Amino acid sequence: MTAAPAWRGFASDNYAGVHPDVMAAMISANPGHQVSYGEDDTTAALEQRVREVFGPAAHVFPVFNGTGANVVALQAATERWESVICAETAHISADEGGAPEVMAGLKLWTIPTPDGKLTTELVDTQAWGFGFVHRSQPGIVSLTQSTEYGTAYTVDELRVLSDHAHGLGLKVHVDGARLANAAVTLGCSLAEAATGADLISLGGTKNGGMMCEAVIVLDPDVASAVDYLRKTSMQLASKMRFISAQLLALLTDDLWLRNATHSNAMAQQLAERVGALDGVRITQPIRANAVFAVLPPEVTARLQERFRFYTWNEQTGEVRWMCSWDTTIEDIDAFAVAIDQELRA
Repeated sequence: MTAAPAWRGFASDNYAGVHPDVMAAMISANPGHQVSYGEDDTTAALEQRVREVFGPAAHVFPVFNGTGANVVALQAATERWESVICAETAHISADEGGAPEVMAGLKLWTIPTPDGKLTTELVDTQAWGFGFVHRSQPGIVSLTQSTEYGTAYTVDELRVLSDHAHGLGLKVHVDGARLANAAVTLGCSLAEAATGADLISLGGTKNGGMMCEAVIVLDPDVASAVDYLRKTSMQLASKMRFISAQLLALLTDDLWLRNATHSNAMAQQLAERVGALDGVRITQPIRANAVFAVLPPEVTARLQERFRFYTWNEQTGEVRWMCSWDTTIEDIDAFAVAIDQELRA
């Protein structure tokens, strides 16, 4: 059986394979028997490493995927009558197939934003009606870092938002599927990129992992619920050591930092190459590993026959191009040449 020809896409950073160091870590965790459901040596080592990275109060709960991390985290921090305040473009609203509503029974109070980022003023448009029995009670603010638009909250913005939310009696969740990319663009640590969070959905799959996400809990009042919710949400892995091994590898020797730095740099290169072409308009500042652009719809249609990527907004023709830990300059060059060719066709 021969391998399929190599091809490159810009639709998602999930398209990339597994980083060799992450694959090696899973292989290293394979020999012998270990106690299942997280009582293994690798998960214990991950717990210690997470406390070094996020602080001594942090607890880590590995899960299978980002949707599961978000659903478990939001459930753990809310009561059945409470709701989530988030941006309209937040992943939990736009791309989870309704999982927070279906699986967790949570109402989402969504807010339109120009760049995917909430502000205290925007939060206040939905943080009201406390004690009014006819309105789902706001219980938590969910911030996507980096956002679905590739933008990032600064540490100061996170601090202001979390202080404001906590002052209203709300908890704060950071959806960190691309937390590493945000930390790189901000020039800060992973913990600082989630400043003020009570819970973090920590992503690893988009940054070189195979299936490695986790709920990180910084609020001790919430931690006890996560284990039970992880089980009832079908996110408790029996052979957890293999998920833990991936996360541990990413958090060792700054692998997360090197991978995210590279994917961010490739997005910047792509924006510089294609942004200079007549007929392409970059719509968002490049803050992570995403490039958003508008080009003629007929060009988009022809280009999608050659490269996979998504149309982000059907009304405006805005598209999204994602770079990965393994995107190369050669990939960027080939894509830019193809865009130029289609613009001239």
